[in-house]
Amino acid sequence: MAEGTKDAIGALRRAHDELAATARRLDHLALTTKSGSEEWTVAQVFSHLGSGAEISLKTLQAGKADPDGAEPVWERWNAMIPEEQASNFVASEERYVEALENLNEEELSTKKVDVGFLPAPIDVGFFVGLRSSEVALHGWDIDVAFDKTATVRAFLVPYVLNRLPLFAGFFARSSSKTGKVSINTSDPSRFYVLELRDDGTSLSEEDAPAADAGTKVEMPAEALLRLTAGRLSPDRTPAGVTAEGELALEDLRSVFPGY
Repeated sequence: MAEGTKDAIGALRRAHDELAATARRLDHLALTTKSGSEEWTVAQVFSHLGSGAEISLKTLQAGKADPDGAEPVWERWNAMIPEEQASNFVASEERYVEALENLNEEELSTKKVDVGFLPAPIDVGFFVGLRSSEVALHGWDIDVAFDKTATVRAFLVPYVLNRLPLFAGFFARSSSKTGKVSINTSDPSRFYVLELRDDGTSLSEEDAPAADAGTKVEMPAEALLRLTAGRLSPDRTPAGVTAEGELALEDLRSVFPGY
């Protein structure tokens, strides 16, 4: 388990270094450009990631989340000018990643963290996976502001995919459409079943394509991540994405409004 967690931390380090390089080279005009997140500028995405790193570091150090501590952190970051949001992201995320890198073998294997919104404390690997998801998708929010063909960083995709079935239902909203969708991904190759029901939505990973699904979808794995995060609009959908059967891709988009 410790080796897998070290690999995940290494991927988070790589993502941080890349985003830090971006933050350092952007001027005021670029920082105030609309990001891939509909309500935020690029600087505000950096602010979200930087404040999240600060809160995550405190949670890691204490072993549990402080439910009253987040609001003052967000208020302080929201009050920063764009250049400060970008530069402080670099410093804040660096401190958090360094803290993860400094965990010893025993901590990597046995330490538990109570994040507050899950029913039980989680191990460091899970904790890092949650952060990887944030960095992967919000990193795309920044990248796509300057490159309309941007994709989620490939080296982060597997870490986000590993926990996607646990959270996809929470991202979904009720829909008038129901049915079973077989989703086959590439890069990496995996098989999923998305079920739209009257009582909710669920995603499960399978060993093979679902033969009884009314809809079959083929897409890169990073596109699935963006679909469930509300970031797969028609103009940002790779050409290789296909949907055949009872439900159209637009039906699936409507289930995941994003965050």
